[in-house]
Amino acid sequence: MVPVTLAKSLVEICGRDGVILDEERLLVYESDALTAYRHRPGAVVLPRSTDQVQGAVRAIAEHGLPIVPRGAGTGLSGGAVALDGAVVIGTARMNRILDIDAPNRRAVLQPGVINAELSVAAGAHGLYYAPDPSSQTACTIGGNVAENSGGPHCLKYGVTSRYVTGLAVVLADGSMVRLGGQGRESPGYDLVGLFVGSEGCFGIATEIEVGLLPVPEGVCTLLGIFDRIDDAGQAVSDIVGAGLLPAALEIIDGPTIRAVEDSVFAAGYPIDAEAALVIEFDGMEAGLEHDAERAAALCALAGAREVRTARDEDERMALWKGRKKAFGAMGRIAPDLLVQDATVPRTTLPSILRGISDIGQRYDLVVANVFHAGDGNLHPNILFDRRDEHELERVERASKEIMQLCVDSGGTITGEHGVGLDKKHHMDLIYGPDELDAMWQVRRVFDPGGVMNPGKVLPEDTGPAEGAGLPEGIGGD
Repeated sequence: MVPVTLAKSLVEICGRDGVILDEERLLVYESDALTAYRHRPGAVVLPRSTDQVQGAVRAIAEHGLPIVPRGAGTGLSGGAVALDGAVVIGTARMNRILDIDAPNRRAVLQPGVINAELSVAAGAHGLYYAPDPSSQTACTIGGNVAENSGGPHCLKYGVTSRYVTGLAVVLADGSMVRLGGQGRESPGYDLVGLFVGSEGCFGIATEIEVGLLPVPEGVCTLLGIFDRIDDAGQAVSDIVGAGLLPAALEIIDGPTIRAVEDSVFAAGYPIDAEAALVIEFDGMEAGLEHDAERAAALCALAGAREVRTARDEDERMALWKGRKKAFGAMGRIAPDLLVQDATVPRTTLPSILRGISDIGQRYDLVVANVFHAGDGNLHPNILFDRRDEHELERVERASKEIMQLCVDSGGTITGEHGVGLDKKHHMDLIYGPDELDAMWQVRRVFDPGGVMNPGKVLPEDTGPAEGAGLPEGIGGD
């Protein structure tokens, strides 16, 4: 619980309905979507404007408490968990689209705008927002900026950082700076690029400018059904190796298929299949059908027993349903899941998937895979019950082995979910002391006091030594 004087100040700034102090209501904010980590915040503040964010940050800073920025809470790395009674500043009520500039294909919005709703609004102008996390009907653009989120279509279109062109950011002392903007290349250092993916450790984005794309003229979606997940992985390498560039290449494995088909999200996938591969092409109508036929033929050569092609939008959405609703369906298997997010070279997918399966069997754990196969972004989901201490220990050991397996193959520890609390102790698998020290130095420029989302991303034992002459930070208005 926060001091009474701070609680009163926060109520004066954000209103009584904008401050949560009740213990039962705070339970809602004790974890993000990675439920293995749970810490109750000291308070939750829900501002509606940049001015209110600035006021709240200043009030919290005066009391020397840490701050955790939070969007919709759909993150999968423990990044929005409030350690040591930190105060959560949630941006979900800052949900207005401030401007859609159709001629310049850009939009300006508050961070609480839900990802899918931006594309709905832009659709009236024949435009859409390309990054599409699987949680896009719930996740917010502010959270996407913090994590540099991707999505199924990032194979062709890239991740969030490609589309963010400007930011208004409230820093740890309550000052506000504007980075980039107006869709232009900014002279000097790319501070927008530096901020995107900083996981709430640099400040809180309160306005976001993004680029929009024209809605594609045509879309063609296929679903390949495989009896072996290795064959689906091989099909992915063959499709990309043939020079094709699908908008998306997504694999759903057998355990996930069966969980989906046994839920309200049933999509009509055969429950005896061990893998399904969603393939989508978009762009000009001319040539789409030819590319789809080539991809279907490559799937058949790799061992697909069936390849379905969507004939209309309803069928297309049905083919996607099993992929988009997979995480929601996994609750039928176990009450908790640990989602890993390693990225490996595409050509290693078959061997890595076998290795993950071996690790799961060795630790007697259910591991379900659903992932962005086109860019090698794996999502092994370890299903478990956190009330079982012995099982939890096995989950932690298996998770570390999966990370090491992926790094040893030439991969890395995250593709889109971020590092957060979950993977910060894996950072030394890919970075040495000098690289980690450089990251600490950059972090201290934005947040000299270390109050913004402490305990996340960088291992504490790698921090700069006391008296190392750290920068004082960057000021603003």
